Amino acid sequence: MTLIKSISGIRGTIGGIVGDNLTPIDAVKFASAYGSWLKKDTNKEHPRVVVGRDARISGEMIQQLVMNSLVGLGIHVIDLGLSTTPTVEVAVTMEQADGGIILTASHNPKQWNALKLLNNKGEFLNGVNGQKILEIAATDDYHFAEVDDLGSITENDTYIDKHIESVLQLALVDAEAVKKAGFKVVVDAVNSTGGIAIPRLLNKMGVDVIELYCDPTGHFPHNPEPLKEHLTDLSELVVKENADLGLTVDPDVDRLAFMSEDGEMFGEEYTLVACADYVLGKTKGNTVSNLSSSRALRDVTEKHQGNYEASAVGEVNVVERMKATNAVIGGEGNGGIIYPASHYGRDSLVGVALFLTHLAEKKCSISELRNSYPSYFMSKNKVQLTPGLDVDAILDGFHKRYIAEEVNTIDGVKVDFDDCWVHLRKSNTEPIIRIYTEALSQQKADELAENTISTLKEIAGI
Repeated sequence: MTLIKSISGIRGTIGGIVGDNLTPIDAVKFASAYGSWLKKDTNKEHPRVVVGRDARISGEMIQQLVMNSLVGLGIHVIDLGLSTTPTVEVAVTMEQADGGIILTASHNPKQWNALKLLNNKGEFLNGVNGQKILEIAATDDYHFAEVDDLGSITENDTYIDKHIESVLQLALVDAEAVKKAGFKVVVDAVNSTGGIAIPRLLNKMGVDVIELYCDPTGHFPHNPEPLKEHLTDLSELVVKENADLGLTVDPDVDRLAFMSEDGEMFGEEYTLVACADYVLGKTKGNTVSNLSSSRALRDVTEKHQGNYEASAVGEVNVVERMKATNAVIGGEGNGGIIYPASHYGRDSLVGVALFLTHLAEKKCSISELRNSYPSYFMSKNKVQLTPGLDVDAILDGFHKRYIAEEVNTIDGVKVDFDDCWVHLRKSNTEPIIRIYTEALSQQKADELAENTISTLKEIAGI
């Protein structure tokens, strides 16, 4: 089955059987469930919802289904057309809308699409509200509007520019300093909407932009997840063009990764580290990332006399913890920057602007900037368990093995040792335990992962 329902939305592959894949019927059902929940939650007959999409091939079809399902409920739709996840989030608050839907499957390949659901703050729904929507969809509990009460669709293609202007107006973004630095930057936007937004932002900041895969056709030229093994073309072009750096975003522009002038990855984990270093140097405060993110953020935060806290994995959990601790910046180690001075959502446009301002002030190369931060190395693995095994009991057994260490159990089990850590999380859909480790060398991280797998198998008796 490739239809995945969760509290944050629904995602799946296009075509196939209803209920097993993301078919037109499923898109209509879940858009209708969201709209029905929104009408009850707001107690409005005609709520307003912002809808935008990334450039993937199925996007226009899914968007028409979603928007007209909302219209059928009496909901007024603001249609952003091609957009980015953070742009839709910003538009919800600018429009003072009641909610938003982003049509994107993030870093997944082109056959995938998804509905991501927002509240009136432009933030992802919490678990309670997400569960209500799943229940409405499961029971087909919709009540559509009569003909005189149908909603409407209003097109508005101005929000990428409005989003860019809001980024440039941030107090810690210095476009003039970036312009004086004279950066040459290669941009790989994987032929999605980052190809509209990122070059436009960089041009406004006086950057010499070289576009690579910036035509928003939805035909991804490589695996769209911004990992080293997928970015050989970017690496080669950065070196060939003698560029100061390269950057890449995923199809919906909420993940951001940089490449050094020598064609080497700056490291997705270090996108947040560098931006936090800059922000904390200007604004004293705290930071948050999820449990599977690099310890380097904690180190940088403590260098600036701030407090670091870890949340459960998932953007909504990071945001909740950031609000609770008044964090001035946070995010996830996959290159997601959350900067509350802008909004509570992962935003690559904000990340680009903060990072380049930081680099301009430092007056150093991007590789020199990377070398100024603590070096950690990660390993990501999983262990397949026999169906029927009690995964929770296995994790509990692992916890007990290391009870004398610093242990966090808010999301699986994370054990912090002096110079390394291991984080175990169970899959919600299959008998798998995911294993994340970090250490001061790749060899140590890999060894810790291997030892963890052996321990888990011993506890499980397999």
